[in-house]
Amino acid sequence: MDRCCSRSETLRAVISQMVAANDSVPTVTPAGKLSGRRHRFGLAALALVLIVVTFGIVLGGRRPRGRTSSLSITVAGSTSVQPFAEMLAEEYAKQYPNRPAVNVQGGGSSAGGRAVLNGAAQIGMLSRQPAEAEKELTEIPIAHDALAVVVHPQNPISSLSSGQIRAIFAGTVSHWSALGGTGGRIHVVSREEGSGTRTAFDDLIMGSTDVAARAIVQDSNGAVRETIAQDRNAIGYISLGLVDNRVTAVEVDNVKPTLANCRTGEYALIRPFLFLTRQKLDPASQAFIDFVLSDHGQNLLAEEGLVTGK
Repeated sequence: MDRCCSRSETLRAVISQMVAANDSVPTVTPAGKLSGRRHRFGLAALALVLIVVTFGIVLGGRRPRGRTSSLSITVAGSTSVQPFAEMLAEEYAKQYPNRPAVNVQGGGSSAGGRAVLNGAAQIGMLSRQPAEAEKELTEIPIAHDALAVVVHPQNPISSLSSGQIRAIFAGTVSHWSALGGTGGRIHVVSREEGSGTRTAFDDLIMGSTDVAARAIVQDSNGAVRETIAQDRNAIGYISLGLVDNRVTAVEVDNVKPTLANCRTGEYALIRPFLFLTRQKLDPASQAFIDFVLSDHGQNLLAEEGLVTGK
C-alpha cells in the first residue's frame, strides 16, 4: 500500500509538470499551427505518461496470482498418515500463527518418498518401511498404527484368523456362509499397489499370496471405509485410528484390535507411521517435526487412536 501511495504521488507530480510545460508552449506562427501541434503533442505525451505510470502502479502493488510463500512447508505422501498430519498442522498453526504454514498433501507412501527425493516436499509421509531408493533419506518414526480388518456393522462375523483373512482376499473363500456367516458373496475391498497400507497388509497377512483380481480397489482408507459402510457383504482393511461406527473391526487370531493389545504386541497387525526428510532440513520444517514429536504432539496422536511412546 505504501508503495502504491508513493507511486501515486509521483504520478501526480509528473502530471503537474507536464501540464505546466504544456501551458508554457509559445504560439509563434501566424496561423497558430505550431501552437496547435505542440498542444496536441503535449496532450499525447501526457496520456502516454499516464498509461505507463498507472500500469506500473498496478503491477507493483499486486502480487502475481498463483505464487506461494517460499517459507511454506510441504508434507506429502501416505493417505493413512495424511489425516493425522492435517490435524497436527492445524494445531501447529493455532499454537504458532506466525510460523510458516504447513501444507499437507496425499498421493501415497511412494509418492511421498519421491516428493522428498526430487525436492517437491520437505517432509514425506510413509505408512510402511522405506523402500531401497528411500533409504538415503532420514527416517523419523512419529507413531505406530494398527491395521484393522473391517466389515459392515450388520455382518455377524466378529472374529477371523489370519489364514481365513488371507483366503478371503485371495478369493479361495468367496461366500460368508463358508465362515459361519449369512449373506451372499464376499466383496473384497483392497488398496492400490504402491499404497503403504497395501504394502503393510501384504507383508503382515498375504505374504507371497496375491490379492484376488476381482477385488474392489480404492485409493484411500476413507474410500475403503465408505465402501464397506454401504455394503453389508464387504470386507476391507484400514487404519485402526480411522475405525468409527460406520464399520466394525473384527478380532484377528482371537485378539481384539485395541491400543492396549497393540502396545503389548499381542495384536500383530502393526505398521510404522514415518516422516522422511533430507539429511539437511531447514529450520522451519524441523520446528514442525519437533512439535509432532513433543509430548503435546504425541498425545494428540494417541487421542486419535495411534500407538505412541507417550
